[in-house]
Amino acid sequence: MAETSSLGRGWPKRLLAPAEAAAIRLAYGLFAVLPLGLASAIGGFIARLIGPRRRESRTAHGNIRRVYPQMPERDIADMIKDVWDNLGRVGAEFPGLNRVRIYQDPRFTVTGAEHIDRLRDDGKAGIFFSAHIGNWELAPLAVAQRGLPLGVVYRAANHPGLERLAQLGRSGMTGDLVPKGSAGARQMIGILNGGGHLGMLVDQKMNDGIAVPFFGRDAMTAPALAQLALRFDCPVVPVKVERTHGAHFSISFLPPLELPATGDRQADVKAGMTLVNRIIEGWIRESPEQWLWVHRRWPD
Repeated sequence: MAETSSLGRGWPKRLLAPAEAAAIRLAYGLFAVLPLGLASAIGGFIARLIGPRRRESRTAHGNIRRVYPQMPERDIADMIKDVWDNLGRVGAEFPGLNRVRIYQDPRFTVTGAEHIDRLRDDGKAGIFFSAHIGNWELAPLAVAQRGLPLGVVYRAANHPGLERLAQLGRSGMTGDLVPKGSAGARQMIGILNGGGHLGMLVDQKMNDGIAVPFFGRDAMTAPALAQLALRFDCPVVPVKVERTHGAHFSISFLPPLELPATGDRQADVKAGMTLVNRIIEGWIRESPEQWLWVHRRWPD
């Protein structure tokens, strides 16, 4: 076989990249104009067909088996399909969220909104945290539509086309977008210094985080939530988003946590994140098919 030149080896990717970007934009535009319920159903259907064949499903299988060691294989396979269904729905719902009015739309049930009001009116900084459950994009939207600007901490998408569309979609729903990393850390401190508020998803693995129990096993966990709460002595409000059926949701704002503050900063941060992980565990056990099991949360 003739040797392929270094110039030629990359040509399929270079040709596919524009087509891939165009397909992403087309799908985004289509889902943006469809009714939310229809977009959600189509996204879920497609993801259920494709997702279980992807390699991430092996990660999901291993994670579920660790947490539910007695679960039959058939039930694990069904849960993985449901996980992909939820992920497909989240992706298809996202382009239309700018049109959503959570407090006027009967598809959304919100409890504990008084905790948003207190943080909005107390003149202090504050933090909301959630996890990748249900449609997690609704948590900051519910805060913003209560009149409280929110800096949302997020992880940039690997695909540049997806990242541009994600920023476009979120720009009309929240306040500042705060990318993870050193620059984002400075931005978070600036927001809280100014009496602002942050929204954080805290259930993903952070390789240079701290080891904190999660479902009985140590998981590398980002400590920023507890560190910032202790540094600024600000309230921390848990937010659970649960998909009740289709594109209908329950959004629950819980009372602010009482984080440990003994003066031993390292111990307090670990104790605080242990409490946070325990809360997220409870949410996952209530709706396991809605969590992001395809993420490598634990060390191999």
